[in-house]
Amino acid sequence: MSDVMKDRRTDYGPPHYEQFLPPVIKENYGKWKYHEFMKPGVMVHVSETGDKLFTVRAASGRLCSVSKIRMYCDLADKYCDGYLRFTSRHNVEFLLTKEENINPLIKDLAEIGHPVGGIGNAISSIVHTQGWIHCHSAATDASGIVKCVMDELIEYFENTKLPGKLRIALACCLNMCGAVHCSDIAILGIHRRPPRIDHENLRKVCEIPNVSASCPTAAIRPATVDDNPSVEVIEERCMFCANCFTVCPAMPLNDPLNDGVSIWLGGKVSNARHEPMFSKLAIPFLPNNPPRWPEVTTAVKDIVELWAKNARRYERMGEWIERIGWPKFFKMAGIEFQKEHIDDFKFAGLTYKRSTHLTF
Repeated sequence: MSDVMKDRRTDYGPPHYEQFLPPVIKENYGKWKYHEFMKPGVMVHVSETGDKLFTVRAASGRLCSVSKIRMYCDLADKYCDGYLRFTSRHNVEFLLTKEENINPLIKDLAEIGHPVGGIGNAISSIVHTQGWIHCHSAATDASGIVKCVMDELIEYFENTKLPGKLRIALACCLNMCGAVHCSDIAILGIHRRPPRIDHENLRKVCEIPNVSASCPTAAIRPATVDDNPSVEVIEERCMFCANCFTVCPAMPLNDPLNDGVSIWLGGKVSNARHEPMFSKLAIPFLPNNPPRWPEVTTAVKDIVELWAKNARRYERMGEWIERIGWPKFFKMAGIEFQKEHIDDFKFAGLTYKRSTHLTF
């Protein structure tokens, strides 16, 4: 092999994860025997070699300043040799090898305003999207609602008195960057009106074929309006996804009066006890009422406490609803059945049951 080929770089992806593993994980890779919950927010993994790795999970905001990350790093340097990680639900986990450091770390976290919890039968941090902070198609805020909801539910993060684990997610529009389609409780921002078309300027800032092609339901077609080449929207086909606005700023969709929030329930990714499930619509519309979103926070808290009161041990939200039936759940929750609950999507029959999960 020539020297040129020998020194040729072929890996242009991110750095290999191995170089970031704590030594105890690297030395015991594939040898973990079991794990146990020690107390809320704290767990231990035990290796076949007898080594132990302690995890302390703390709530963290999805949006962090550099100063906040430095606080985390200082705690990691002080208590766990500089090792921490962030979970996919925006928790920060400190990885310790010394059990005596657990309580001092929890004390220091409390002093900077970060509760410990979210492991086991508890609510984990809410995964969410950008919201009004940095998204052009948002129908609601993300960080604001998440803060308000977790203020109401913090007791269920800091202890394990729920029947099972509870995963809440928020997406600020139905493009669902927040992975809300498989969460126990999904808070989904929705638009309820088609885009407003700026016919005079559309052809100046947009390419009409691209605008038409951007619509997943073929609701947009070319048209001439007041002698201007433009487009028209077939309203009954529009699903208010804002894809057209993404490619064409002359088709804004945001509407303070008609934008709001819907609540979806019963999704999960886990295949324990029951195959994975998609979330289903529970509450079609709640208004945007910042800064505290009282209708949304009340609805979510009431549903959580209804499930907590009636579910069996380890029974997830969707498993409980499926056991008692959606009609009974609607009655217990005081939710009125509306036309939006009827799944009239053309291909709905193909999506009801698409799992390879084996049940006997």
